[in-house]
Amino acid sequence: MPYGSWPSRWSAADAAAASRDFAGLQAGLGGLVWLEYRPEDGRCRLWLWRDGTTRCLTPARRSVRSRIYEYGGGAFCIVDDGVAWVDESDQQVYRTRLAEAPVAEALTAQARRRYGDLHHAPAWNAVLAVEESHAAKGVAHRLVALSLHDGTHRVLAEGADFYAAPRLSADGRRLAWIEWDRPELPWTATRLCLAGVDAEGVIGPAVTLAGATGDDSLQQPTFTDDGRLICLSDRAGWWQPWAERGGQWHPAPGAGHPAENADAVFHTTFEVERRVDNGVALSTSGVDWSEPRPLAAADHASAPWQQGTVSYLPLAEGHLLLARQEEGWGFLIERDVAGRERYLAAEFSRFRQLAADADCFYCIAASPARLPAVLAIDRAGGALRVLAGGEAPLAEAELSRPQSLRFATGEGESAQAFFYPPRNAACPEPGHGRPPLVVFVHGGPTSACHPVFDPRIQFWTQRGFAVADLNYRGSSGFGRACRLRLAGEWGRIDVEDVCALVRDLGEAGLIDPARAFVRGASAGGYTALCALAFRELFRGGASLYGVSDPASLRRVTHKFEADYLDWLIGDPERDAERYRQRTPLLHAGEIGAPVIFFQGGLDAVVVPWQTEAMVAALRAHGVPVEYRLYPDERHGFCRAAHLADALEREWRFYRCLLD
Repeated sequence: MPYGSWPSRWSAADAAAASRDFAGLQAGLGGLVWLEYRPEDGRCRLWLWRDGTTRCLTPARRSVRSRIYEYGGGAFCIVDDGVAWVDESDQQVYRTRLAEAPVAEALTAQARRRYGDLHHAPAWNAVLAVEESHAAKGVAHRLVALSLHDGTHRVLAEGADFYAAPRLSADGRRLAWIEWDRPELPWTATRLCLAGVDAEGVIGPAVTLAGATGDDSLQQPTFTDDGRLICLSDRAGWWQPWAERGGQWHPAPGAGHPAENADAVFHTTFEVERRVDNGVALSTSGVDWSEPRPLAAADHASAPWQQGTVSYLPLAEGHLLLARQEEGWGFLIERDVAGRERYLAAEFSRFRQLAADADCFYCIAASPARLPAVLAIDRAGGALRVLAGGEAPLAEAELSRPQSLRFATGEGESAQAFFYPPRNAACPEPGHGRPPLVVFVHGGPTSACHPVFDPRIQFWTQRGFAVADLNYRGSSGFGRACRLRLAGEWGRIDVEDVCALVRDLGEAGLIDPARAFVRGASAGGYTALCALAFRELFRGGASLYGVSDPASLRRVTHKFEADYLDWLIGDPERDAERYRQRTPLLHAGEIGAPVIFFQGGLDAVVVPWQTEAMVAALRAHGVPVEYRLYPDERHGFCRAAHLADALEREWRFYRCLLD
């Protein structure tokens, strides 16, 4: 059976249905509350797990999702008698009490305003939030407190361009938050601010506790039970926990001295050895404590595209619960004040949204073989229980597992990827020759791919395609130096890494480099289009709501990303020639390979005319093109029918190009 045409029972509809996922997670109300996305209707619902049973807390026909900064996050928080949450349709904050059937009780009624990053402040009987107002004069952000007693709306901080993570100490006397100003981004430079609160609730002048010099990114401030302020900082090269002590900023207790800066993330060519493995060496089983060790030179958070992330937790007696990322793999670790560590849930490879109570640690986790799961981990012995999700859709004989690969690329540096070989029990014998390749390019571009079960990847490997999921230079999770490597280089080094990956896999005999395809969504679509325009390496490609004209996008994009393109490429006037060189739309005549495009009609990030202009330009040059518009989708498709349709169309498009 030829590669690319293997028969499979794992259909596009199956892959779309397996896109179920979880978002926020909080312990409280005598149990655990999480937010679940279901692709069959595209809605997000809150669920309470308590005493071994689950109960939906979202009123009928409602969906819980914030669109603050367009990417949302922090769409709910537990309050004393229920939950506060953001309604997807009007972006207002509502409250649902446990003592009754799910009913939406409005806490806000502010037209043209959005809310996100909700956090309960018991000392004030209020919900803290980031508020985003849309008016004729522009978009403004501020921190607010929403009273749970009478709905009073109180402004806590304003004046900066952006805010995140408002947190109040347990005694109500100190308020901390993150802020930043244009042209910075939350992963380049932010400030940790702290203000005192008097007995009458009056907020005093704010001081910048960290980040005043503009050379570190801070995220996720939190107060410990004894009132200490902890926050993640990358000033030592990696997002690691730091703490306030004596008015100064130091590594958190137990963190030790953070590793020296992250320059070593860029391996020179002579240091690189081909290394393909299945992650076994990176997994640690059991719950035994290690000897004391310095905190790993590794990120303990991802780039904060969404608000409300919790990737670490301070625990009693100076312990920390950490979600660590090393060479793309995720680990869940408890670390004590002496620097000893123990690894938890070792069979999983990505961990998000940590929570804890007296008995268990909780998280959203994923693995190479299972769908995303809500886990409960016994704090004493490490026993693991799956509370929701975690299904294994494919038998081991059908499953293509990620193989970690670091390969040499330009400037004597290297990049990282996960390789998935073709796998299908119905086709045990290899097809003729070597398999075709689909390169997945993640969005962001300051984001990352992870070694977890991706139903789309398995759709391809089931049909005889190899897949390479790429973390190009500039991806997050590899330290500050790697993350900032993309400054001024977008459309060049990412494309260089895509092509180096194809050559590397071809030289290793793992794929047929003459039958390689490249695809990406959003920023990944831009990289894919650049690779098709500026390299003659690919048989075809796909752009899902991808950028084709960065200068035009810059003129119309939303506030959160208004200066992102200046950072990624340069000033559009000073660097006009660079923009011209890296604009796929202006080089449509240089694209010879067929391309398929997918676009959401309600997309406010990459608006439809971007895609439609590129489609028209390619057609004018006689390039075979397919275009599919989903009128009711936004930036990132949500509905199962559309996810399945896009996947099936892309496969059929490529399969025709293999003939």
